[in-house]
Amino acid sequence: MDYIQQAYKGINKLWMVLITSVIVSGIFILNFLMFLILSKEDIEALYESTKNIPANLSLVTNLLPFAFLLGLLFLFVKFMHQRSILSLSTSRAKMDLSRIGFSFLLIVILTIASFTLAYYSDPTAVEFQFDAAKFAVLFLISIILFPFQIGLEEYLFRGYFMQQIGVMVKNRWFPLIFTSVFFGVAHSANPEVAEMGLIVMVFYIGTGLLLGIMTLMDEGLELALGFHLGNNLLAALLVTSDWSALQTDAIFKYTAEEANTTALEILVPVLIFYPIILFILSKKYGWSNWKDKLFGRVVEPSTQNYKVID
Repeated sequence: MDYIQQAYKGINKLWMVLITSVIVSGIFILNFLMFLILSKEDIEALYESTKNIPANLSLVTNLLPFAFLLGLLFLFVKFMHQRSILSLSTSRAKMDLSRIGFSFLLIVILTIASFTLAYYSDPTAVEFQFDAAKFAVLFLISIILFPFQIGLEEYLFRGYFMQQIGVMVKNRWFPLIFTSVFFGVAHSANPEVAEMGLIVMVFYIGTGLLLGIMTLMDEGLELALGFHLGNNLLAALLVTSDWSALQTDAIFKYTAEEANTTALEILVPVLIFYPIILFILSKKYGWSNWKDKLFGRVVEPSTQNYKVID
């Protein structure tokens, strides 16, 4: 059974999917509604007010809800859908931690390399603000809480939604596109969008598409989990700014009061670096049959291959 077919190991009644989706994704829905209802000035005022909160305390309050919601998702899958968390995680017999580690290191190395090049090409764009005591607290908070944050996003978007939508529509391309767009929309109220404009949504949706392709081609969440964790950890630990979603005591800080990122700088990672990352992973893990895995049908397996408890 492939990754999407893992959903057939449980009960997939529509009311179960609706209850789980609304309750667990509520934080993302509220985020999007805030983006629609509030004006740009109101959103900016809201983010300005959060800057009065100590950075580490603000980070904790932002990340803790994800731990609660991830626990809720697991409870719904385990006791309402009556299937294992492993079936939500991967099609393999067990989670492959080496895959998580490889994709984690891949994005960490690429991010640090690109930041180093940018820093030495124009060191005036950022300032070194390392404070050992503050950074130590930040590091501890990050390694404890970020796994819950990225865990919720991956298990919800690339896990639960990908599988449940896949078994409903009986194909792979629609859940891939839907989860990627929803992932982007879920980040629409982030301050980067207000600061740099809707072009940033190309990056968020493109990132969702990258993670979705990883999941479908590799038949599991491991690569997406490692990549997402590495990306978010560095976003908190390496460099921060006054207009970023995460206000932290990072090692560096952008000195510009406003973002001056161009559309080209947004498009380059999505159109150039992301395909390179997929190429590296495809060679590493021997991916093949791209057309069927990304656009093929989802067929319910024989009842001899799985057990549904009703």
